[in-house]
Formats: sequence, C-alpha cells, structure tokens
Amino acid sequence: MSTEEEAQAQGLGDLRVDTSKLYREEVYTDLRVATLRLLVPVRPDGTRDETRKPLFSGQTHLMSQAGPVPVECAIEAETLEEAAAQFPEAIKEAVERLVEEAKELRRREASRIVVPGGGMPGGGIPGGGILGGDIS
Repeated sequence: MSTEEEAQAQGLGDLRVDTSKLYREEVYTDLRVATLRLLVPVRPDGTRDETRKPLFSGQTHLMSQAGPVPVECAIEAETLEEAAAQFPEAIKEAVERLVEEAKELRRREASRIVVPGGGMPGGGIPGGGILGGDIS
C-alpha cells in the first residue's frame, strides 16, 4: 500500500487547512499562575486580518490530590490588558463549571443500576439457576 493509499485509508485524504480561518498565536505568562493566549486573525500571506476580532484565552493549573489540573477558559476582551484584568473571574467561572461537571458525573455513576452477576441466567443470582431446574 502506498503512502497516499494509507492516508486515504486513515481518513486523511480530505485533510485541508481552512485558509479563511488562520490565526497567529501569541502566548503571554506572568511566570506564576497565568498564561494568556492571543489568537490574532491573519490572511493566508500572514498579514493581520483586520476584518476579524482577536481571540483571548486563559490557562492555569490548580493543585488537587491527584496532581495538577489544567483549567482553560475563553476571555472576552479587546486588548491584552483587558484579558489580564478579566483572567481571575474567567478562571473562577471555569473552575465552577468543572466542579459542577464532576458532581454530575458522580451523580450519574451513583444512580447507575448494577445488576449482580452481569446478566447470568436466573436473574444473575449465583446458584439461582433456571426456573424448574433440579435443586438437589
């Protein structure tokens, strides 16, 4: 099988870069807790695309019993200064969403119906056998 055939078989044959949605990424950090990412819209030639807004996101790590947990969030801002000012509240909201998602996952797990024996004949009760069987 040729390399091109392998790419087609893996679904990579239709892989294309959407040049109408290109961004240049800039990363800023305070070397303590905050990482701010700025995605600057660019044209296919790499020049700034003034018709689209830049996008900001924030990232930090929180320590948990299981180790560091990455937290990311979008930040609605026009400038780096605004993004930095909004960072604490945006991270706080992201953490609240993560906590709620974790609680929901726990609720789902706790409400799952567990069938003893995993579908054994006789209702999954060990030794239950099939009704009408010999009980000697």
